Amino acid sequence: MQQILAPILEALQKLDFRAVIDILAVGFLIYQFVAIIRGRRAVQILTGLMVLLGVYIGATYAGLELLRTVLLTVAPYTAFALIVMFQSEIRRLLARIGRSWWLGFGGRAERRESIDEILMAVEQMARTRTGALIVVERDAGLRTFIESGVMMDALLSRDLLLAIFHPGAAMHDGAVIIQGERIAAAACFLPLTTNPAVASTMGTRHRAAMGVTEESDCVAIVVSEETGWISVASQQGMERNITVARLEERLAMHFTRGKVQPVRNRRATDVIKEPTEHPR
Repeated sequence: MQQILAPILEALQKLDFRAVIDILAVGFLIYQFVAIIRGRRAVQILTGLMVLLGVYIGATYAGLELLRTVLLTVAPYTAFALIVMFQSEIRRLLARIGRSWWLGFGGRAERRESIDEILMAVEQMARTRTGALIVVERDAGLRTFIESGVMMDALLSRDLLLAIFHPGAAMHDGAVIIQGERIAAAACFLPLTTNPAVASTMGTRHRAAMGVTEESDCVAIVVSEETGWISVASQQGMERNITVARLEERLAMHFTRGKVQPVRNRRATDVIKEPTEHPR
C-alpha cells in the first residue's frame, strides 16, 4: 500500500499554485472542446484518429515497419489537417469561451435576444393560427434530427421563423431546430412519442414534440393551427394552452439551465386547459 501511495504523495508535494492553475486551464479547454463536438461529426473524426494511433502503436510492437513508416510520414501533416477539419468547431469553441458569464454580459444579452425573437414569432403565429414546431437544443446534441432536414445555420430571427412556417411554404411541415442563437435546420423529422396515454389524444406536432423531448433534454414549442394554442414540451412533460409569459419563463429557465417545475407538481391555481379539439 505504501509503495502505491508514495509516488502519489511525492507528485502532490511537487504541485504548486501555478501547476494547479495550469491543470485547471487545460481541463477547462478540453471540457469546452468536448462540449462543442458532442453530437457532431467531429466525434467520428476523432475516433478515426484514435484508431490510426492504435494502428501505429500496434505496428510498432508487431514490427510492421512499412505500415509504421507510412503512418510516421503522414503524421507531420496531421496538425494542418486538424485545423482544416475542425475550423468550425474551433470557431464555436472561441465563441463559447467569449460568451462565458465570467468574461462579460455578451452571452446573456444574446440569449435574451434569442428568447425575444422566439416569443415574437410564436405570439404572431398563435394569433394567426399558423402551425409550428420549434425545438431548442440544450446539452444533448440533436445532430441526427438536424441532418434529417434542410441545413440552414442561419441567425435566429422572428422574420425567418415566420417565413419558414408560412402556410404553403416548402419547409413549414417539419420542425425547426435552434442551436444557441442560430437556426440549425428546418423541415426536420422528429420521432413520435410511443406513450399510449397521449398518442391518441394529440396531433402529430404535439406527439413529435413529446417524442424528441423523451430522447434529449431539449425544449419543444408547438403552435396549433386549429386552435392557435401554445404548448411547450420537455422531459418534465407537456404544458398546453400556455401564455406567452409562461413560455418566456420556460425559455429563460432552459437557457440558464434552471430547473423546470414538473406539470404534476404544479399548484391547483396553475391548472392547464386542454383543447376540445385535437390540435395538429
